[in-house]
Amino acid sequence: MRYVVALTGASGMQYGIRLLEELDGDRELIVSEMGKKVLDQETDLDLEDLEAITEAVYEDDDLFAPPASGTHKFDAMIICPCSQSTMAKIAAGIADTLITRAATVSLKEGRKLILVPRETPLNVIMLENELKLARAGAVILPASPAFYQGPAGMEDMVKFVVGKVLDQLGQEHDLFRRWE
Repeated sequence: MRYVVALTGASGMQYGIRLLEELDGDRELIVSEMGKKVLDQETDLDLEDLEAITEAVYEDDDLFAPPASGTHKFDAMIICPCSQSTMAKIAAGIADTLITRAATVSLKEGRKLILVPRETPLNVIMLENELKLARAGAVILPASPAFYQGPAGMEDMVKFVVGKVLDQLGQEHDLFRRWE
């Protein structure tokens, strides 16, 4: 399996980093300029650390990179975390960055597109963008951890959300206890 993973300027870099660590298969990474700033703000990691756990890293302004083309085969794209700005661009059909272009490719080629927004509260425009994208075939998977498992800390909450992404991809995992 080949995945394109994008990290944008929303808070919640821990979700995207853990996803990169858990995905089985080839991982191609795109980090927006704001995503790089949030990565620096929220973690002790830098882009070089993420390059070590991925097969390829592309600059968000490189519209000649492979994920910009429908002929580049990948199985799914996950934008985690997904800023509302990125979501709005995709919903409006604006493909002016590699992230938004690769998302457009995912939709037009019928590939799985998973968007993990981490914003609250949502205004009407944000909700309409999410609805529009869901109708176009995207999976909207808000970073909403469950508490029925009695999470011991932030790591358990991150694992729950990442596990839900992996469920959407059909990848087996043991990141959280399932409801019985």
